[in-house]
Amino acid sequence: MAAAVAALAWFATACLILAAQVACEYGMVHVVSEMGGRKGKDYCILYNPQWAHLPHDLSKASLLQLRDWTTSTLCSSSDLPAKGFSNQIPLVTRGNCTFYDKVRLAQGSGAHGLLIVSKETLVPPGGNKTQYEEIGIPVALLSHKDMLDIFKSFGRAVRAALYAPHEPMLDYNMVIIFVMAVGTVALGGYWAGSRDVKKYMKHKRDDGPEKQEDEAVDVTPVMTCVFVVMCCSMLVLLYYFYDHLVYVIIGIFCLASSTGLYSCLSPLVQRLPFGKCRICENSLPYFHKCPQVRMLLLALFCVAVSVVWGVFRNEDQWAWILQDTLGIAFCLYMLKTIRLPTFKACTLLLMVLFIYDVFFVFITPFLTKSGNSIMVEVATGPANSATHEKLPMVLKVPRLNTSPLALCDRPFSLLGFGDILVPGLLVAYCHRFDIQVQSSRVYFVACTIAYGIGLLVTFMALALMQRGQPALLYLVPCTLITSGALALWRRELGMFWTGSGFAKELPQPPWAPATTEGPRPLKDSEVVLSQQPPGEAQDKSTLPTEQPPELAHPEDAAGVSTQEPTSPVSHTSEPTDVPGTSA
Repeated sequence: MAAAVAALAWFATACLILAAQVACEYGMVHVVSEMGGRKGKDYCILYNPQWAHLPHDLSKASLLQLRDWTTSTLCSSSDLPAKGFSNQIPLVTRGNCTFYDKVRLAQGSGAHGLLIVSKETLVPPGGNKTQYEEIGIPVALLSHKDMLDIFKSFGRAVRAALYAPHEPMLDYNMVIIFVMAVGTVALGGYWAGSRDVKKYMKHKRDDGPEKQEDEAVDVTPVMTCVFVVMCCSMLVLLYYFYDHLVYVIIGIFCLASSTGLYSCLSPLVQRLPFGKCRICENSLPYFHKCPQVRMLLLALFCVAVSVVWGVFRNEDQWAWILQDTLGIAFCLYMLKTIRLPTFKACTLLLMVLFIYDVFFVFITPFLTKSGNSIMVEVATGPANSATHEKLPMVLKVPRLNTSPLALCDRPFSLLGFGDILVPGLLVAYCHRFDIQVQSSRVYFVACTIAYGIGLLVTFMALALMQRGQPALLYLVPCTLITSGALALWRRELGMFWTGSGFAKELPQPPWAPATTEGPRPLKDSEVVLSQQPPGEAQDKSTLPTEQPPELAHPEDAAGVSTQEPTSPVSHTSEPTDVPGTSA
């Protein structure tokens, strides 16, 4: 019984919090000059519809004279002008008395609205039921910064109209975010899976250090736990020390994104027919002894792009394009580098981060004094931040509508990198498993489609609830259930769960490239079972090392392959050569 009462009390508290949020709404004040000439401009206001409602259409709002009375707080009748505020909207300074005292005096002197200028964070102008019934004019708060911009842009003789247009359920910029997110997951998963398979299907040509790809990092359960603990710790530290740590995150993003951009562009640059000459005598850090000129130029270009973003990151008109480009390159690099070896590891990582995301979005509002979500507060930047910096670890696209929410609070729609990377690792695993079982990429396609559906569900929840959503709440079930159900339907769940020794089962090339030191000793991983008769192998091993890879006799063409390694699909049971001999 006590538990039920406590649950009801908790629910009632949540409802009161939501009700308090609904009572506060964003609106707009449209300002034009009385002298004409310049086109009008909208500014953000925060109002309480319980005082008086604002029209939703600008054409239905009265365009009244905006009177600067900011030298007064309008707390007593002595603060009123001699002729009152007849058919005017006065601007007064916040402080020294209640909102009711200000709006009562303004209404009594003939004002048709009241704008209270605040140098602090905008708060809803509240009152009680009796006061709401007494007042019939709208009252709203305007930031001191916007007031200065009004008088600077339009002069002192201005007119203003208060209105509050409807908020659209979804902005069209969601289409751009959807395409970027699904495209990054699909491309990153395909690239990561193909690269991992090629590591076992093809030999590495000794054609310069820059052509050798870095090894992928296998994620273990211990690494998963450590990673989640680090995420929780960093998020809490950012919540309490945001102004100090935000610059650290910006610096890390610049370094990581430039590295990711280099990794994404290097395969394309290596196909260019020029810039192949090498600089062998250099003291450059992080470069091999003889880097190619084109790779040095690519590295300088990637660093330059990252530096340009770091310098102009607060330019809202175009800096978001650079941030999204660097962010996508960073996500692709991480998907290529981090590898989940089994579906068991995928499930563990996704479920732990699922709980992490839900906790910091839905549970933390009941634990913080402000009642705000730690995740949303950190992602969008605290309202009381002195730096006004934003974390760059998100894809951001400006809103395409002119709603009050876009003007006042959220000019951008955001999607965190974690909502791309975490499901993307599962997509990459599905692609690797597709190639292992030769399933025509059915797992890869199904998981990618499930990710897109989960993202659409996230957008629907965002539109219905009108608050930040933990995307992993919808993405994790969609991708995990889809891939697991597909494996169960294909009767491959056991192999899909354990990976079935993916790296060990792929056939290895039974020969090695020729070197000047002669044949190298066999590694254990290169030993394969040969179905070739011992006599034939012995005959082929006596061929001179300088003999070209073509066969000495045409009749042997069916039993021996060429220099290029074969894929698991086309690999035959007969060996191409004796293990350990030079080609």
